[in-house]
Amino acid sequence: MSVASPPRPRGDARPGLGGRVVEERPLRNPDIASPEVMTRRGWWLVGLNFLLPGSAQVLAGNKKLGRFGLGATIVMWVLVILLILAAMLWQPLVFTLATNWFVLLLAQGILLAYAVLWVVLTFDTLRLVRLVKIKPFARIGVAITAVVLMVLAGGGAVYASQIAGTTRDTLGAIFGASAPAVDPSDGYYNILLLGADSGEGRDSMRFDSISVVSVNAETGATTITGIPRDMPNFPFSAGPMQDKYPDGHSGHADSNCGWGSGINQLRTEVEVCQDGTVLYPDAEANGSEPAIEATKDAAEGILGIEIPYYVFVDMHGFASLVDALGGVEVTVTERLPKGGGPAYPSQSPDEWAIGWIEVGPQHMDGDTAQWYARSRYTTSDFDRMKRQRILQQAILAQFTPQVVLTRFQDVAAAGQDLIKTDLPQSLLPFLAELALKAKDQPVTAIELTPDGGIDEYQPDFEYIHQLVQQTLHPPTPTPTPGS
Repeated sequence: MSVASPPRPRGDARPGLGGRVVEERPLRNPDIASPEVMTRRGWWLVGLNFLLPGSAQVLAGNKKLGRFGLGATIVMWVLVILLILAAMLWQPLVFTLATNWFVLLLAQGILLAYAVLWVVLTFDTLRLVRLVKIKPFARIGVAITAVVLMVLAGGGAVYASQIAGTTRDTLGAIFGASAPAVDPSDGYYNILLLGADSGEGRDSMRFDSISVVSVNAETGATTITGIPRDMPNFPFSAGPMQDKYPDGHSGHADSNCGWGSGINQLRTEVEVCQDGTVLYPDAEANGSEPAIEATKDAAEGILGIEIPYYVFVDMHGFASLVDALGGVEVTVTERLPKGGGPAYPSQSPDEWAIGWIEVGPQHMDGDTAQWYARSRYTTSDFDRMKRQRILQQAILAQFTPQVVLTRFQDVAAAGQDLIKTDLPQSLLPFLAELALKAKDQPVTAIELTPDGGIDEYQPDFEYIHQLVQQTLHPPTPTPTPGS
């Protein structure tokens, strides 16, 4: 009488010696006596740990740890996918999140935690590989590959975390105090852009570059209006300076502390010769200075538009920003000297220049760009204004996402030393969105110089008001019949 064989166990199991049931799971229960099997298994585990962290533990180790790692990985991939979709379909949301200090702090913590988790999973995976059981020549390869992949993946998470932290610190340093947010004025955000050297000799600092950036609140179209730093006898908009000078700004001759009638003399008058906090008591609380507020009122009076915000660019730190961006491309039209100017009037540039900026296309580093923007002893202030506008556009062109991301730490560090502003941080997402729109549009320039029909000694401010309005609000073409 024959005896029937016992039924084969179902699932991933087979009968072993003595009737024991052994699971057929080579990743979890490999043949440790076979170096070939263990080597293949080792490569599989290392690859799975990199492609899907946590999967190696689920298949071959601590399932609880593996499920946690898989869950964290899935959450990270979901967040990345959502961020990509938002960047494509809802950019204002991305800008809002990227400028929110709490979101940046949360992102920094999550990324650091994920990097640590990846390190833990990688070393646990190497434990599961059992390096002593694989082929001798494969041991080094498996171990090095696992560590390299961990550095690539975990290092990426750490770098992203550093970007989030640096962004938060930079925004806090630049936008620590700000003016109240206001709606666009007549369809535009108008921002006073000031340039000067705030390093040594700050008590005698004057604004070397004065312009107003007007950004269309719908299209992002940008107009930059340059104001000559020596423009005299200008009117003020309503405020304390208009009360002092109802007929236009005038100079004050004094052997101890005097000032001229030019717009760049306002800092000397308001903060050096007088107590500006009496005129503008709320300036400091709103992230500004009395001299800057006086210059705002002057620019409003000159242009006939509302200017609620300013950005001050430290020309001393300006070179650091250009270097952080990798330099800028500028075509030079006239040979310019580097240096602080002649010691006496008859001294020629060849005697005092420390170098020259030659004519033609130039890839400028920060030092050269600074001299290009500030050189004035062989050209007029009006020529310098044009060069500054050219340089502004060259820098904007260099601000591509690729450049900023690859040089982010340097750009952010330069930005903290370079910029002071009273722009509210809440306005940044909207301005960033407008900046993307503006990138594909030409920048319109208005220069209040003789070339632009402005008398440098007796400016016609009514004409300037009309010029600005016509530029910002050009007449709509009347459709012809049948068109």
